[in-house]
Amino acid sequence: MDQMKAWYESKTVWGALIAVSSSLLQIKGIELGADMQADLADIAVTLAGAAGGLLAIYGRLTAAAGIRGK
Repeated sequence: MDQMKAWYESKTVWGALIAVSSSLLQIKGIELGADMQADLADIAVTLAGAAGGLLAIYGRLTAAAGIRGK
């Protein structure tokens, strides 16, 4: 496992956050099944990746310095 990725690209991190949230919701009387939790983790990873890409594009467009090729 030599490859690194951002925390928000990790299904494990999102799964853990959703599991904790699910437990907190259960205290309030709202239950999320395992399938729903897995679906939410997939959606969260997809949205976080898209947001990261948009943020990178925004950063490039608003950067003060240009990019120089070799």
